[in-house]
Amino acid sequence: MALILLTVAMVSLWATVSIESSERFAVFGMLAAGSLAAVSMQHLVSARPSETVRQMVYASAGSLAIMLVATAFTLLV
Repeated sequence: MALILLTVAMVSLWATVSIESSERFAVFGMLAAGSLAAVSMQHLVSARPSETVRQMVYASAGSLAIMLVATAFTLLV
């Protein structure tokens, strides 16, 4: 799960630096959906399906926090 959040952080940073501000929010939405999809894919092969909902909540909350910082930076700069 840390790898998922690290990936979200790196792509958010890349989007903030290189993508035009009007298109960044679409990228942030795709990142949020992608992080939940990655957790779902991870649990398809995992032996602990009971932790799926908890990890989805952690992944979505972490991704949201990362994108909130990136969005605030986009709007303030």
